[in-house]
Amino acid sequence: MAHSFKILLFFPFLTLSIIPLSHQLQHPLDSLTPNEFIQVQSIVNRSYPSSSHNLTFQYVGLEEPNKQVVISWLENSSTTPPPRQALVIARINHQTHEIIVDLSSFGIISDRIYDGYGYPLLTFEEQTAANQLPFKSAPFLESISKRGLKIEEVVCGSFTVGWFGEEKKNRRIVKVMCYYLDGTVNLYMRPIEAITVTVDLEEMKIIHFQDRFMIPVPKAAGTDYRESEQRAPFGPQLKGITVVQPDGPSFTIAGNRVRWATWDFHLSFDARVGPIISLASIYDIERQNFRRVMYRGYLSELFVPYMDLTEEWYFRTFFDAGEYGYGLCAVPLEPLRDCPANAVFMGAFVAGQDGMPIEMPNVFCIFERNAGDVMWRHTETMIPEALITEVRPEVSLVVRMVSTVGNYDYINDWEFKRIGSIKVTVGLTGLLEVRGSKYTHKDQINEEVYGKLLAENTLGAHHDHFLTYYLDLDVDGDSNSFVKSKLKTTRVTDQSSPRKSYWKVVSETAKTESDAKIKLGLESADLLVVNPNKKTKMGNLVGYRLIPGSVTGSLLTDDDYSQIRAAFTKYNVWVTPYNRSEKWAGGLYTDQSRGDDTLATWSSRNRKIENKDIVLWYTLGFHHVPYQEDFPLMPTLSSGFELRPANFFEYNPVLKVKVPNNVKWPNCSVSVMGRKL
Repeated sequence: MAHSFKILLFFPFLTLSIIPLSHQLQHPLDSLTPNEFIQVQSIVNRSYPSSSHNLTFQYVGLEEPNKQVVISWLENSSTTPPPRQALVIARINHQTHEIIVDLSSFGIISDRIYDGYGYPLLTFEEQTAANQLPFKSAPFLESISKRGLKIEEVVCGSFTVGWFGEEKKNRRIVKVMCYYLDGTVNLYMRPIEAITVTVDLEEMKIIHFQDRFMIPVPKAAGTDYRESEQRAPFGPQLKGITVVQPDGPSFTIAGNRVRWATWDFHLSFDARVGPIISLASIYDIERQNFRRVMYRGYLSELFVPYMDLTEEWYFRTFFDAGEYGYGLCAVPLEPLRDCPANAVFMGAFVAGQDGMPIEMPNVFCIFERNAGDVMWRHTETMIPEALITEVRPEVSLVVRMVSTVGNYDYINDWEFKRIGSIKVTVGLTGLLEVRGSKYTHKDQINEEVYGKLLAENTLGAHHDHFLTYYLDLDVDGDSNSFVKSKLKTTRVTDQSSPRKSYWKVVSETAKTESDAKIKLGLESADLLVVNPNKKTKMGNLVGYRLIPGSVTGSLLTDDDYSQIRAAFTKYNVWVTPYNRSEKWAGGLYTDQSRGDDTLATWSSRNRKIENKDIVLWYTLGFHHVPYQEDFPLMPTLSSGFELRPANFFEYNPVLKVKVPNNVKWPNCSVSVMGRKL
């Protein structure tokens, strides 16, 4: 949802920078270094001196090099690496510029003015400035006073305004909404309803003020979530649990490259999307070489539409990556709370509004997870006078980042498993966006279609979360196909069996983009990306399966303006031919966009995708109907998906996995109902 404000706390924890050290060979996909941010800022400022130009840096990131050039460099490291370039999206004299800066030649190689619909990412600095304007506005101060509120307890945040059919281009504006503290830090549970301040971000001035009516501000009592503010009675406290690796971690990090077990991948950071996993390869013990699984994967967009159509709410249809920056909203991770004791922490850098680098410490943690799960097991009881049991514990590697976009905290995990799977999980927690209400009990409500009464004067609004992932799978090479294997019920009609029905697999290879669009949940199917040019010894095509988690699709109508902008959520699965410019599902310029540059519009060209370099797009979603257990804060709700090998290996790749050295039967006893076991 909206990123209302951001407080960055810098902790003195040990941080491993994901920016490569100067003595290490720089990888073409490494994030920009602090020195490179400074270099980019200097080059752009030299072309547009601040004395004569109004210049702000809205986004600065790596201009992704050509894929084939990167692969060629990897296969022959003696060749010259691709040139380092940066993409800069800047507002210069109220125009949007797309600037490509070449860091080797110290110059600008392209500078294009964008004049279409939509605007770039908001910066923290302009949001902060907009949030302060109401406190200098006489009408706003009068509205706060007539409600009997203390102005020093008021906090405001900026909300993007969307697009609702306007023919003319709007200005870069936000709507500023405000909340009340006074006895709690949980400001989201205390909205000051019906006051809207519209701010022009370019002029940084209020252009419209509205105060429609007065609604009671919900009470502060019972809303503070801080541990220090909780009072008895408490739930039972558990005994200590820790993770100990006496021999240290099994993974290594060299610059941005991570090696663990049979996995090898590159980890980088982007201000817009957060973590990017690149060049994920797995070592095949049988073949004695690394085989590529995924060239590049990341969260492309996060769409959060609210179902409240009141004046102060209808426009709350947020694109958290394209409007606020999912990476920009990353927060420092708390050791022993966000991440276990065996975690290693890594930091990153982003560019501020002035283009200068800003350090973001501890945005990633990497750790080995042993949660007591079983990777595989079998107990054989059929052999006379023998009982054979073989068990292998599940140990995996997790890369984690938390993005706090206003009230919501998103816990993002990329988990690598020894069986060859990549499991992606997102957990939703944090605080609800609630609307102030006159109601104090459900019996007072005749009909309330937009939300649920969670506490006195507090309605939890219905809303959705749709997360669209970009997955450039390169299964054993970059020429891949997408196969949909339907499970079809078949009746037995020839008396060949006492059975009346069974199901069989009917496989279909998608030839064009339209063939690959899928709304999950309508029928059972296996979804695979295969390499049609590679087969196992048994003759099966090597591949990887997409295993969805909970299946959720958009319920908005196709002609709803918010759905037009987020048409990529209409299907859970899309497949497109690789195109370096098609990275962000909601388009390059998402703020006030009109849906003319999205995954849905690209895919409408219906290009060929069979035996091509293809990209798989997957959207997972949540329909969130709030309940009282979500008040005053929301316990984590998780979903995700898995990329799992499908005839990629000749046999089970973990057959010969050994139990970790320190796995021993502990010397302990447990009492159950007074009896010691």
